[in-house]
Amino acid sequence: MSEMIDQAVAALNEKLTGAGFDGTAKFVIDGEGAIMLDGEGARAGDEDADVTLSADADTFKSILDGSLNPTAAFMGGSLKLDGDMGAAMRLGSVLS
Repeated sequence: MSEMIDQAVAALNEKLTGAGFDGTAKFVIDGEGAIMLDGEGARAGDEDADVTLSADADTFKSILDGSLNPTAAFMGGSLKLDGDMGAAMRLGSVLS
């Protein structure tokens, strides 16, 4: 597991605390690995999920630090989505 995945898991767990995200999501970060999110929080993993979001490391870092809105990243083509758009929207509101 990469250092970026470790840092991202920690940052996502802070954002997800008390957020009540009720689905499963997977972030696939090009060249780094994957992160699973669910009602329990975030962890490194690569299982099936309601929605899979894929991006390069710079895009993902920008989303995590708040300098890039997930919806804007999707609309601009730097964040790819596969699966349940509703789950992605709920997750986007948690990350913003």
